[in-house]
Amino acid sequence: MELQEEKPKYGEPRKYDPSFKGPIYNRGCTDIICCILFIICILGYVAVGILAWSQGDPRKVIYPTDSRGQFCGQTGTPLETKPLLFYFNIMKCASPMVLLEFQCPTTQICVEKCPDKFMTLLKAHTNKEDFKYYKNFCKDGLNDQMVNRVLDILMSRLCPAMLIPSKPFTRRCFPALGLKGGKITVGNESTFNDGQGNIRNAEDLVAGVKNATVVIEARQVAMKIFEDYTHSWYWILLGLVIALLISLLFIVLLRYLAGIMVWVMIVMVILVIGYGIFHCSMEYVSLKSEPGSNVTLKDLGFQTDFTVYLHIRQTWLAFIIILSIVELIIILLLIFLRNRLLVAIALIKEASRAIGYVMSALFYPLFTFALLAMVIAYWAVTAVFLSTSNQPIYKVFNETACEYSRNTCALPSTCPDSQCLFAFYGGETAYHKYLIGLQFYNVFLFFWCANFVTALGQMTLAGAFASYYWAFVKPGDMPAFPIFASLGRSLRYHTGSLAFGSLILSIVQIIRVLLEYIDHKLQGTQNKITKFLLCCLKCCFWCVEKFIKFLNRNAYIMVAIYGKNFCTSARDAFFLLMRNMIRVAVLDKVTDFLLFLGKLLIVGIVGIFAFFFFSGKVKAFENTAPTLNYYWVPILTVMVCSYLIAHGFFSVYAMCVDTLFLCFCEDLERNDGSAARPYYMSASLHDVLFENKAVGETESNKSLQHQPEDQEIQMKRQQFPRQEKDEDV
Repeated sequence: MELQEEKPKYGEPRKYDPSFKGPIYNRGCTDIICCILFIICILGYVAVGILAWSQGDPRKVIYPTDSRGQFCGQTGTPLETKPLLFYFNIMKCASPMVLLEFQCPTTQICVEKCPDKFMTLLKAHTNKEDFKYYKNFCKDGLNDQMVNRVLDILMSRLCPAMLIPSKPFTRRCFPALGLKGGKITVGNESTFNDGQGNIRNAEDLVAGVKNATVVIEARQVAMKIFEDYTHSWYWILLGLVIALLISLLFIVLLRYLAGIMVWVMIVMVILVIGYGIFHCSMEYVSLKSEPGSNVTLKDLGFQTDFTVYLHIRQTWLAFIIILSIVELIIILLLIFLRNRLLVAIALIKEASRAIGYVMSALFYPLFTFALLAMVIAYWAVTAVFLSTSNQPIYKVFNETACEYSRNTCALPSTCPDSQCLFAFYGGETAYHKYLIGLQFYNVFLFFWCANFVTALGQMTLAGAFASYYWAFVKPGDMPAFPIFASLGRSLRYHTGSLAFGSLILSIVQIIRVLLEYIDHKLQGTQNKITKFLLCCLKCCFWCVEKFIKFLNRNAYIMVAIYGKNFCTSARDAFFLLMRNMIRVAVLDKVTDFLLFLGKLLIVGIVGIFAFFFFSGKVKAFENTAPTLNYYWVPILTVMVCSYLIAHGFFSVYAMCVDTLFLCFCEDLERNDGSAARPYYMSASLHDVLFENKAVGETESNKSLQHQPEDQEIQMKRQQFPRQEKDEDV
């Protein structure tokens, strides 16, 4: 019985096609259904944004709200000159219901400034000047004719029974508590009159202040960070401009001095991290004699003032350990990969030659940045408006028993000693019931649009660099504007494929977000089994996301070249890589590692300058640097954004290397180096990647079954050398 010939496991190699000249121009639209779905979802996203903007009110986040739901300090309103919120009786905030209702059960009004002295209504009504001062902390219905009707004023809740020296904190007036002789004081007094004839201890105010503070603690940190941004945004922008210029300079220098610049990057990264270790060590030693610096991070706990941690020796010790581990890992990798580094550097040189013919590719990341900035801005604004689109809810707050207690209300209840006060923002309409769904849709579309923009950049660059590779005569056989030609093809024919790939990635990312949300919600109740399962799921989906990103990237290259749909291109790319597994294993991550070092160097340089500027460590900048609550806020912002900027520019090189590699693999399968079927690759690229394969096979101790074929190809190449028609740039 005749045995059927076994089909290759990873598909048939490409056959020689004399008509193939690189990216195909006669192509049709791909993945049309996904393109239509993407357009419909974008239109829905616009509708969600319009709905949110019509219902939302960001003032709810910025301004405190009084008992009538009015915003304190809002420009253009009668309360414009009253930016602070005053509590009639701060001790009512000691109720446990505060932590559930997120509102103190006492009247709250907007005032111009906080009270700065003790006073009771009983005492103030006997003195004209005192009563005039007291009126600043009363409702608008109070007039001078009521000066002798103290009981009526208190029953009508027009004024507080007492005033306590207070200080503004997050736009709210809180008692000015202090310590004197080991006792808690308010306004330097350990006791005070509560306005009802009772002498109270200052300690009685602590619980109320604590509960009110817990309610606004997160907002306090957020407002301080926001305030820091308002004071330092122009310096942050300057830092980002510097990061952009440094990144551009590095890319240009890589174009002309690839070999030298790679070694400079390696040495500089080691030196920058080494300086970080030295600086942290000096800080660690300098705190040795400081009182309280030996407190452990565990004993200190969570502090909203993060600068406190910088006065603890253990913090700097942790920095030293982390930086030392990073330094050691980088040095060990450089030692073990020393042979492959030379191969990767040679490939980066070849990529520099390609970029020399497509110089506009260096500026394409700016277009990607602009699109991503629009996506992020739209998502952030929509999220803020959605989160502030609730309606003010009023509830009954009572001091005596009342059947309507904590019920929603529009008017004061009939119960004695009860008030209808603003409680929180919410709503019972269909819109408010599905608000969490709209927020989820906003997050999902953000991921989809951001991934689509990234995918568009990858396919555009891939098409441009593929045009370079498959041009037999460079630049004669290349399009006049490779980037614009590739961008036009991608948008005209492959919007559906871009949407399909980015949709798959977005689904995995949103699952990871949900897992993080579930983990956060179950943090206090989960058992060890649940914790283990969640950890496994998060790890698995992290791996899935990395694999999909890798597959999508190579699929977009194949789409850019052949114009096929996403699934076919992903399969072809995967099979092509599997047929060249040794080259992929040896080359891909080594090149990524070198480019990653370049990103680290840019972040390190910009981060060091930002640290010395914003922390005031350098005397020359003491008067120039802005005064901040947390100086680490602009430093971290500059460092993170610098990494994103550097990543955008270095991604041009990364995409060029990946495209050249896939084209090289295709070239090997289509051609044999003979005069009839010459290679499109340059002689230097051929030597680099064949040397790479030889190194990989030797190090992995694999059989040399492909070596005779490679040697035969090399012999044919020597017998029929292709006349290099592209000049060595």
